[in-house]
Amino acid sequence: MDFLRLPVSARRISRTLTAILTVSLAAPLPALAVQFRGSVVDSEGAPIEGAMVSFSSGETSVRYTKTVYSAADGQFETGTLRAEGPFRLRVRRIGWKEYELLDVAEPTKSSAKLELVLERETDPAVVASQLPANRWYALALDRIDDETQREQFVRQCTYCHQQGSWATRVQRTDVEWQKVLDLMGRMGGGISADLRKELPALLNAAYDPKTAVPRLTAHMNEPDFAPPPEADVTEASVEEWVLGGAASMQHDLAVHSNGRVYSVDMTQDKLYELDPTVPGGARRAWEIPHGDLPLGGVFGGLNSPTTPSSNAHVGPHSLQVGSDGSIWVTLALGNELARFDLATETWSIHPLEEGFYPHTLRIDSRGRVWYTIAASNHVGVYDPNSGEHRWIRVPAPSIGQAIASRLVGPALWLARHVDISSAASSEGSANSPVPYGIDVAPNGDIWFSQLNAHRIGRIDPDTFDIEMVDTPFTAPRRLRFDSKGRLWIPGFSSGLVSRFDPDTREFRSWKLPIEPIGSETPYALNIDQHDVVWICGTNSDSLIRFDPVVEHFTVYPLPTRVTYTREIDFDTAGRVWTSNSNAPTWQIEGGIPRVLRLDPTAFSEEGRVASAKSAKAK
Repeated sequence: MDFLRLPVSARRISRTLTAILTVSLAAPLPALAVQFRGSVVDSEGAPIEGAMVSFSSGETSVRYTKTVYSAADGQFETGTLRAEGPFRLRVRRIGWKEYELLDVAEPTKSSAKLELVLERETDPAVVASQLPANRWYALALDRIDDETQREQFVRQCTYCHQQGSWATRVQRTDVEWQKVLDLMGRMGGGISADLRKELPALLNAAYDPKTAVPRLTAHMNEPDFAPPPEADVTEASVEEWVLGGAASMQHDLAVHSNGRVYSVDMTQDKLYELDPTVPGGARRAWEIPHGDLPLGGVFGGLNSPTTPSSNAHVGPHSLQVGSDGSIWVTLALGNELARFDLATETWSIHPLEEGFYPHTLRIDSRGRVWYTIAASNHVGVYDPNSGEHRWIRVPAPSIGQAIASRLVGPALWLARHVDISSAASSEGSANSPVPYGIDVAPNGDIWFSQLNAHRIGRIDPDTFDIEMVDTPFTAPRRLRFDSKGRLWIPGFSSGLVSRFDPDTREFRSWKLPIEPIGSETPYALNIDQHDVVWICGTNSDSLIRFDPVVEHFTVYPLPTRVTYTREIDFDTAGRVWTSNSNAPTWQIEGGIPRVLRLDPTAFSEEGRVASAKSAKAK
């Protein structure tokens, strides 16, 4: 076999790459069945394991990318690329120089093979910049001695974005930091007055390149500095589809039984549809009606939680597919529940008569829509069959918090007329209960989390009685049930995943293996058809798989820097879907949000058999 040997070194660009290779007796690939194979090696010819090899196609606004991982012998194969060429090739591995090759032509034969040569990166500053946000973020954590302040910093300062991404790990003046903290408070990330005073100096010191870079790269020349992922990871592939624009925020997504994926654009008031079966992905979008609601919806005014690039009047947040194929959406800023009929492409809107900021939703076996209401400490339930809408007040941990929850309405009126942005960053905001995740147990019970109160709760689906349970860890966020009725919960500020048995009331927890331990902030999780737990590596650009039978974690590095993952869902083939919705969007590498699909068995024997069966069926 002949090789096309490609040296890959920093900033060198090849405008055209045409593979001229040994002719194989195999038949040519069919149209749009482009595949590449090859190896990643160093300048000595030694294989490099765990390099991410990415092929991208299409204009920036509709780009499709597929990434695979080089195996222990340096070999990689892409499988079918679901797009037309030419392609942009990128190879990335921490500790090695990155490079892109432009206009990579489609191989003419199925035997096409590329040999990519990487060079070691010797500049510590560049190596430090290659590290995910959690590594930088740990430098700030190390400077907070008070455990209460430390937990609050984790929970509130990573609320919607990565702390330690390239855009946040910068030094600022006190005035600039106060502006950042005011905006954070309006977005719901309040902190105590004492911590607010300390943060500017603390973050400036933590992210000072003079001290940060040497600490982060002290062992950069040692083999275990950035070890390759497990062998299982090299059997996986990651596909990404750019969705929306530079001012978009693709918050949650859901996989539909029609094979398409739906995502809500929270800052542009749109529902998106992605058809991944079409080469490059077919995209459609629908505007969500907002009536006469102002910019910022019911939260509009001097203290609006919207950013300058936002066009949000209703702020779609969470979505689920109903049994009839319709799509239900919480409109957080519009304070409404919405249903989209795919057949007629029409919306029906159901305003909330009580509570503020509808958040995460789930649908029970009776077709009722249950959803948390974050700002006012409620859970809502709507029955489409009867038209009955009910709002359930959730117990607060203290009388003061209960009173504060009831004053949200008057506070919103005041915020439209008076600047209270500094007050939004107060300790009261940091400790408001915030009903967050919600799920339906196999027996029909409704369970939810109170993020800031460090509790979970159960609602009887018939009587609506509530009981609360304290969690032995902090910040339970988006939770899910497995098939055995056990509740799995991510500890957002505690860096762990926990399993709760509703029958025995026992918790069992596992720390996430992201180094340094405690620097990960798992936003959400979901359980696949095999009762395997998939967890957002929200601060480390990863997805994390946990097999509870053998109690083993597998970490899948994701190819795009600043990947703030939110909801996780699965398609019928068992592939894992999530969205990249860091806020603000421009911090994401490439500056536009995307949805992604991880196929954990793309190149395993199991995956090859399934692929062959699928091809035969077609």
